[in-house]
Amino acid sequence: MRAVVCTRYGGPEVLEFREQVMPTPGPDEVLVRLRATTVTSADWRIRTLSMPRGFGAIARLVFGLHGPRQPILGSELSGDVVAVGAKVSRFKPGDAVFAFTGARLGCHVEYRCLAQDDAIALKPPGLSYEQAAALGFGGATMLDFFRRAGLKAGEKILVNGASGAVGTAAVQLAKHAGARVTGVCSRANADLVKSLGAEQVIDYTARDFTEAGATYDVIVDTAGTAPFARCAPVLAAGGRLLLVLADLPALAAAPWHSLRSGQRVIAGPAAERTDYAEQLRGLAAIGAFVPVVDRTYPFDAIRAAHAWVAQGHKRGNIAIRIEPDEGHGNEVR
Repeated sequence: MRAVVCTRYGGPEVLEFREQVMPTPGPDEVLVRLRATTVTSADWRIRTLSMPRGFGAIARLVFGLHGPRQPILGSELSGDVVAVGAKVSRFKPGDAVFAFTGARLGCHVEYRCLAQDDAIALKPPGLSYEQAAALGFGGATMLDFFRRAGLKAGEKILVNGASGAVGTAAVQLAKHAGARVTGVCSRANADLVKSLGAEQVIDYTARDFTEAGATYDVIVDTAGTAPFARCAPVLAAGGRLLLVLADLPALAAAPWHSLRSGQRVIAGPAAERTDYAEQLRGLAAIGAFVPVVDRTYPFDAIRAAHAWVAQGHKRGNIAIRIEPDEGHGNEVR
């Protein structure tokens, strides 16, 4: 089978296709033939080692000194189960599934073994493989942050960076929870964010959300541009600031701000829980969360997908289509 490997840090050119041994499922595993995967901002950060301020040295220890210790990137997939281990009871050959592997990565491949108790679930029937592949990264991240924040119906929430993979998930999941959503994005993405459930949209190129004359119960920062010092004046008493993307100083200061201000700062990586896959499947089935797919690239054009993510202008998610008998074109849909 083919896999895309990244053995050193650098631009998209460091990605290479290599033949790998076909995996064989263990007793508690399923073998999935991938139909789609994604390229996320996390894949870009790992490939380039472009980390928020203060995390450079730590990242090398975590991911690898000279190149990714896990050379196969990608944390999301969808596809069809083609074989199951003797002890597997949740899935059978022919099932269409999606999965989120989180920090374990390994999804830029044609076949992948997963434990039946991993974050894997049946593909929602109304979603394409490309949409299903994009459920996990943004969806699981925001399920976890909203769980920690205790988001309630009727609360006012602002999502900074509302048009990205995590931001579009945040808007939809907050709307489903009954919150009143304000999105912050560029003017070009305003209609998209409104269509996802935002009552108001603030164009960050024309107006600072901290000067809009409103306060919020919850502020979600997916862009890394809304630290506590900036948000505190517009965060309600007892409000919560969710730092989905933050540098090391902001992460270290979060407990101190929470202790002194009466406002909670919730930061740090999202927990990876296997039950999030089933939750996301249920939400997608009722239309409460449908991942936004900006572009779909064929597997052979994965370098181009990485290059587009690096531009920082994507709307939602970038999907990679993996077909049984795909050609070698470079078309983008």
